[in-house]
Amino acid sequence: MPEAKTLIAFALVCLAMALTPGPNMLYLISRSISQGRTAGLVSLIGVAAGFVVYLVCAALGITALLMAAPVAYDLLRFGGALYLAWLAWQAIRPGGAAPFAVRELPKDPPAKLVAMGFLTNLLNPKAAMLYLSLLPQFIDPHRGGVFGQSLVLGLTQIAVSLSVNASIASAAGTIALFLAGRPAFVVVQRWLMATVLGGLAVRMATEARR
Repeated sequence: MPEAKTLIAFALVCLAMALTPGPNMLYLISRSISQGRTAGLVSLIGVAAGFVVYLVCAALGITALLMAAPVAYDLLRFGGALYLAWLAWQAIRPGGAAPFAVRELPKDPPAKLVAMGFLTNLLNPKAAMLYLSLLPQFIDPHRGGVFGQSLVLGLTQIAVSLSVNASIASAAGTIALFLAGRPAFVVVQRWLMATVLGGLAVRMATEARR
């Protein structure tokens, strides 16, 4: 079992990462705005399931094995970079909209919402790298089994991420209404989002394998 101070430090790091815009956040926001708060929260179930998969894989060492294979690592890295670049383009393309902009999307049933949330997170390279490079740094072999510590830390990350994303999904509608009467702010937001996502894409594509 990790020490209390270790858990707190890990939780703070996870909080900072959860607040960084990414595929999960963008998907949940779009669903909450287009289909309602309940749809966003239902989608969050799928996102949580994706984290559970990564947690189990990391605890069993499968994620490390995946990252140890150069081809698999590069496919994940470049695939993630292309996805982030596509999201950046969607934010600033002519006729595009900001993440909090109100837009019509198909009214998907709960099962599809969960499935899409699951796939969005499962294909999110940020999640895989979080469990590969971040989680091991907080494990102390002298404080018990590595598997047990991995589970505790992973569940902590999931709890933090779900809390942040649930709050964002619940408030997405209110934020959208606030921005609706402020078009200039929306333009700034779109370019800011595109800059962040584009920067992440470039960094991911050029980051050397450790």
